[in-house]
Amino acid sequence: MTTPEAEQPRPEARLEQAVRAAEQALIEFEIAVETFRVETENFSRLHHQKLGPMYARLDELDAQIAEARAARSGDAEDLRKAAEARARVMPMPGVEELFHGWMDGEGLFPEAEAMLTDQPVRPPQRVRPSEEARKLYRELARKAHPDLAQEDAERARREEFITRVNAAYARGEVVLLRELAEEWAAGPVPAERSPSPSEELYARLEWLAQRKEMLALVARELEDSAIGSMLRMAPDDPDRLLDEIADKLLADVAAREAELAELVG
Repeated sequence: MTTPEAEQPRPEARLEQAVRAAEQALIEFEIAVETFRVETENFSRLHHQKLGPMYARLDELDAQIAEARAARSGDAEDLRKAAEARARVMPMPGVEELFHGWMDGEGLFPEAEAMLTDQPVRPPQRVRPSEEARKLYRELARKAHPDLAQEDAERARREEFITRVNAAYARGEVVLLRELAEEWAAGPVPAERSPSPSEELYARLEWLAQRKEMLALVARELEDSAIGSMLRMAPDDPDRLLDEIADKLLADVAAREAELAELVG
């Protein structure tokens, strides 16, 4: 027969429940931030690959138009504008500029190494990975997130695993994500967490709050960036936004070419 005292919940029970809720909320927030980061990086890379040549063509046409006008008029102001337009045309990059964005303190990125060794480069095909990739990523992140670990060894194992998950998701590799899901399912089951003293639970809540604040800053920087602002214009179909921008640039190029032909014709 249980006594009323035995039926009372432990003093730490509500605090433990708050910690679990905060952990899950943080993981969901991290998933959202990482998802947006991948989309931002993919959009930036595809924007450069698909639209970079069009922007360069527009700059060249603007320079040629300004030079043609200056040649016709001989006016000092037109000559100044022509010189400014020519200066805006992107020069041939130097070595440092050529590798900007392709290497960091640890060396060349895989894409750069692939180019230098004549291996095929696999850029992202879409801004947003497929729905299956997104589903697999979310499931893996929720199950294997390092923030769920209580021991250093388990946290290190999860961090290594999640690094591979993030890389596969960034490339939209559904097959690899499936394999990683099988790998995690076959791995060691994390031990059940034993009750913690109130002091440790309060410290845990404080750490979670600080982590959330840091992620909020990262999310704000992504959203305030030029690419992030563009992505917010088409949250449901960012790939279509690239096509729309490309169509507009093609129309601008055609208009500039017609203007130049009229000036030099």
